[in-house]
Amino acid sequence: MKTVGIIGGIGPESTVEYYRCIISSYREQKQDGGYPRIIINSIDMKKMLDLIGDSHLPEAAAYLLEEVRKLALAGADFGLLASNTPHIVFDDLRLRSPIPLISIVEVTCQACKKLGLKRAGLFGTRFTMQGRFYADVFDREGIALAVPAPEEQAYIHQKYMGELVQGVILPETREGLLAIVARLKRQEGIDSLILGGTELPLILRDAGDQGIPFLDTTRLHVEAAVEQLI
Repeated sequence: MKTVGIIGGIGPESTVEYYRCIISSYREQKQDGGYPRIIINSIDMKKMLDLIGDSHLPEAAAYLLEEVRKLALAGADFGLLASNTPHIVFDDLRLRSPIPLISIVEVTCQACKKLGLKRAGLFGTRFTMQGRFYADVFDREGIALAVPAPEEQAYIHQKYMGELVQGVILPETREGLLAIVARLKRQEGIDSLILGGTELPLILRDAGDQGIPFLDTTRLHVEAAVEQLI
């Protein structure tokens, strides 16, 4: 059996969700009573975000590479970053990684392509919404991305880091996020929404029918990992 290695702690709430979802999905597909082999390296989220926030991307990549090497030494056959934001340095990291890495952006793009989507909205941290790492992958597949307006991005980032990463789920925040979705549908013509932050499904998974699919990047990432495991 293969072993999946997870760079977690970025943030802790979504890392717990990854662990639970991998076990659940694995046991649904491989009904022999067994459990998947998982190694989690929970790293310092503040250190990583400080490096990215200060545009020290080579240093961020080096930090993540050091932590991926620990997964490899522990016996992981392949790995993933349990967060969207660090994928800002994914291409560099993958080239130097001692084990294969599964990109959350690439699996999300393939899901959009499979559904025939053409213009997706993107929520996430400000690093994700303002970065090119989603757009570069989606552009290659002819899928357009629409991001919220600057003041909406500030609202999403503040709620993300101030509440969701801390495990705080508030109804009024859900309503605020859904209002931005409604505007993007009305004015930008989005046909889907990418939950490009692994804590976002925790607040929007039960948001009801908004008339467009919400792509849960955590779930898609998990499905790709389980496919490798089995």
